[in-house]
Amino acid sequence: MNGKVPHIVQYQGSKRILAPQILQYMPQKFNRLIEPFSGMAAISIATAYEKRTDSFLINDINKPLVNLLEEAIENPKRLVEDYATVWNEQFSYGENHVQHFYDVRERFNDGDERPANMLYLLARCVKGAVRYGKTGNFNQSPDKRRHGTNPKTLEQNVHAIAYLLKGKTRFSALDYHEVLDMASPGDLVYMDPPYQGVTNVRDNRYFAGVPFEEFSQAIETLNRKGVDYLISYDGTCGGKEYGEELPESLHCKKVMLNAGVSSQSLLLGKKSITFEALYVSEALIPVYNMLPQQLSFLEAMA
Repeated sequence: MNGKVPHIVQYQGSKRILAPQILQYMPQKFNRLIEPFSGMAAISIATAYEKRTDSFLINDINKPLVNLLEEAIENPKRLVEDYATVWNEQFSYGENHVQHFYDVRERFNDGDERPANMLYLLARCVKGAVRYGKTGNFNQSPDKRRHGTNPKTLEQNVHAIAYLLKGKTRFSALDYHEVLDMASPGDLVYMDPPYQGVTNVRDNRYFAGVPFEEFSQAIETLNRKGVDYLISYDGTCGGKEYGEELPESLHCKKVMLNAGVSSQSLLLGKKSITFEALYVSEALIPVYNMLPQQLSFLEAMA
């Protein structure tokens, strides 16, 4: 993947860094890319950048996030102007600019979910990490060391993303089952579900978790329909495994992707490498031509 692929803001859990590795396992051309758990749609953006399809379905159960993406893609100029208004407000607070974040967060939680407010919270919160409390309120704290992404920096990326995806994208905030029901042969589904899909584990980026058995059954339905898919799921870091492997009965190919040094391990004075699993649907396995070193790596990880 040559050049610099645009992104809106830092977003914890984004697959932006892993996108070049993930796209290796996609066909060069296909009908439509569907992201049921889009987050900030890093894979859709990267796929559009490589011109592998000109049709996208971006979905996330987090409706304000989807609204933000739709505004960025369909109305980039308006989003940047609205964001600049919110961003500049903080400087009227003087040294108490952190209070501005809490005021915007309160407005957002009281129902003012305009894309510019969502974007400001993402741009200013700690590690770009979306967090919601039990009541569904955004409860992440601000990064007190910085003011968030400058609107001029943001403008270039937002317009670049709009150029890639405008007029090609459908947006929704549905349960992932409803989105998978829309998938047909010729589509490619990329899924990065809430943390590992382990039964009864709630990922607080979302309002509900995704039980493991339920998710496995949904994948089996895609198999029966003949729909291709890629799934980011479990992984390892420092010898510790995270999440449960998908069942062998799904006949997926499991590939371990190098996600780099874990930032959490660095805080503990270590340099542990994180490997994230990518599951490749059976029909896609013959599609890619694996390099010899990739084969050796997979055999070593098996």
